[in-house]
Amino acid sequence: MKITKYIPNFLTLLNLISGLIALFFVFQQNWTMVGIWVFAGIFFDFFDGLAARTFKVSGPLGLQLDSLADMVTSGVVPAFTLSFLIADALGVSLTQNFDFDTKHLLALSGLVVALASAYRLAKFNIDERQTSSFIGLPTPANALFIISLALIISSNDSPALAHRLNNPYVLIVIALLSAYLLNAEIPLFSLKFKDFSLANNWKKYLIICLTVILLPILKLVTVPMIIILYILISVLFKE
Repeated sequence: MKITKYIPNFLTLLNLISGLIALFFVFQQNWTMVGIWVFAGIFFDFFDGLAARTFKVSGPLGLQLDSLADMVTSGVVPAFTLSFLIADALGVSLTQNFDFDTKHLLALSGLVVALASAYRLAKFNIDERQTSSFIGLPTPANALFIISLALIISSNDSPALAHRLNNPYVLIVIALLSAYLLNAEIPLFSLKFKDFSLANNWKKYLIICLTVILLPILKLVTVPMIIILYILISVLFKE
């Protein structure tokens, strides 16, 4: 039995363990480590499908396992991240003296991202329209967007933006908007490569180039900016 058969699922499990480790750091509110482990999980998620196609071992087990791993790394982790950010902005704790009062319930609104992610991932598995592109924002892109906000708020890279973001009602709106975009009927191009030709991948190469250009200029702000540009490019240049 060829060992290559197990490589895609092994990469998917690496995505899952990365998400579980990230979740530990969420409860410590160590946003740098959360970002590192979520990025690692998304990295493994990017390559598990590529490995499955390369070794021609795609199957229903891999598809379901991929969604379960994504639910943790790109669904649960960003949801808890938003809830902790909202709680901090409201001046309450989610780990000590928790009570179902108004402020704590508002903080829990971040969990709507987990619900929306679960619905999107379940729908993705049975939606034949999403074989080569996406309908709605992919969960990994949404996770990167939310984790980047936590990093911006906790860093000194952009104090003015951090101050505006560190508002409970702004964060709640972001949570609701995020949940909407995950399941909105908006066609978005896939960031995964099936080949490397310019004709078939120019939008992907454009995103890569913009990231390289903006990263040294905008630093952490580059991540949410690129996610927004990804949505705009998809809408403006429909396939």
